[in-house]
Amino acid sequence: MTHLETATPEALRADMVRELHEQDAIVSEAVAAAFAAVPRHRFGPEMPLEKAYDLHTVLPVKEDEHGLSISVISAPHLQGVMLEQAGIEPGMRVLEIGSGGYNAALIQELVGVGGEVTSLDIDREVIQRARRYLDDTGYGRVKTVAADAGTALVGLGTFDRIIATVATWDIPPSWISALSAKGRLVTPLTVCGTTRSVAFERDADGLASRSYRLASFVPMQGDGAAPDRKVMLRDGVALQTDNEQVPLNAAVLGRALERGRLEKWSGAAYDLPDELDWFMTLNLPSPARLHAGQDVIDTGLVEPSARLGVAALVSEDSIAYRTRRPNAATGTAGFESGVVAHGPQAEGLAEQYAELLRRWATDHQRRGAARIRYVPGDAPSPLPPGAARKRHGYVTVTWA
Repeated sequence: MTHLETATPEALRADMVRELHEQDAIVSEAVAAAFAAVPRHRFGPEMPLEKAYDLHTVLPVKEDEHGLSISVISAPHLQGVMLEQAGIEPGMRVLEIGSGGYNAALIQELVGVGGEVTSLDIDREVIQRARRYLDDTGYGRVKTVAADAGTALVGLGTFDRIIATVATWDIPPSWISALSAKGRLVTPLTVCGTTRSVAFERDADGLASRSYRLASFVPMQGDGAAPDRKVMLRDGVALQTDNEQVPLNAAVLGRALERGRLEKWSGAAYDLPDELDWFMTLNLPSPARLHAGQDVIDTGLVEPSARLGVAALVSEDSIAYRTRRPNAATGTAGFESGVVAHGPQAEGLAEQYAELLRRWATDHQRRGAARIRYVPGDAPSPLPPGAARKRHGYVTVTWA
């Protein structure tokens, strides 16, 4: 037997905390103590013990009729990052949106006996499951509520911290109203198919970011569900956007994809792909997200950058997206960023894309340079660069 097969839950939990420290997912003693205290495996008893304490493994909560996860307990690495972003202190009043039980237990450890934790989920079955496991593990003080977070916060009072554990396309006005004057909202905000966990605080006009990190979550359901425009260009290749102004002509773009390609190399270094992707998504004039399966990538039709989704520039009949190649020609280490484009406007789109790649590398190639704001109310028209229209307001992102 291996060490993992014979290790106790306590030993695996201690290993998890140590590894979270090593990867900077947790940096404070308070968050480390919470992870050390809560028995994660008790909230996912169907999972093997070693998987329950793996840093990057989610615990399934509920699937839809097609077997796709619609509710999960996030991986410890991401939970640690978000709890550090939240900066929860003893005595605080905290609301969790999206329930699984385990994260609410961690929050209860952080607020202590003088604090109050409410965990809310739209799905009554999910809440009942969370309630059962919270009670069974000694966290009966956590309140659980089955309701739609898009409309249910009115009447719950104000909170020092609100943490959403589902991908949120927009921020309902009631969430902002429910924040105390010095409150903080940590939410996985989705813009054009890409998500960042953003720690927001209130300012004069709405919300301003303190920090952001790459994140992936199941989408919000109910009134807060994201609009989803998705077309298949061919089997295994999809194009997706939430921007109503972006043309998605599946037949024309599919033919363009099949009829050859243009490559343009930017001369700019390729680095920090999550930051670069966020920059491109917010600054491309007509953005979408290109996804391709590994079998299509293996044929050479689509670049590997599309496997997990890549920011694309789209017109009525053409498409361009990012790729990379080794810097062998210049004799330096690393990679050079470039563009692959298809269609009659390939040359023009590729140059627009390459110019943004060069601007990123020259002016913004560092981590944490973006400043994100959420402004409630009507968005200006036309939107300024780095902005995205939402249902209840708009997002602006600027780079220092």
